[in-house]
Amino acid sequence: MNRTTMFTRGTWSIVLVLMLFLSACSSRRYTAKPNASAVKAAEAMSHLKSKQLYRFITDWTGVQYRLGGLDKRGIDCSGFALLLQKDIYGNSLPRRSRDQADVVKEKGIGSLNEGDLIFFSFGGGAVDHVGVYLNNNFFVHASTTRGVVVDDLSIPAYQKAIVKAGTLKK
Repeated sequence: MNRTTMFTRGTWSIVLVLMLFLSACSSRRYTAKPNASAVKAAEAMSHLKSKQLYRFITDWTGVQYRLGGLDKRGIDCSGFALLLQKDIYGNSLPRRSRDQADVVKEKGIGSLNEGDLIFFSFGGGAVDHVGVYLNNNFFVHASTTRGVVVDDLSIPAYQKAIVKAGTLKK
């Protein structure tokens, strides 16, 4: 056997070992731990009584926030609450969140039902945000930074900002 043949066999042996090693490593997939909040939000969605509400939320999830927006190109919180109440429950609401708060019969957070409204004040005093209660302390809203999302009401920022919650006066 000449030197070229020995070198070629040795090279191929090394290449083969490296390929086997690298392919074994690549078969191990990185699986991130699920975000606990996302898992809980998905669980809240799975427990919705209204499948129509479930479809409405999934259809709007991720739509970006746009002040004054009322369609899939962008929507604000009061517009989202207005459309949800109209399409799912047949209720009409005023356009602005502070006016929506005026047509709600107040309830404690622990007494909220699916579809009830939750009002917040992030700027101090007056109502400046609205969301729709789902269940298990979760609600859906049009977030100014993340668009339409399902969030955990027990997050301290939300707890500090809640002004009023309740059901529409009939």
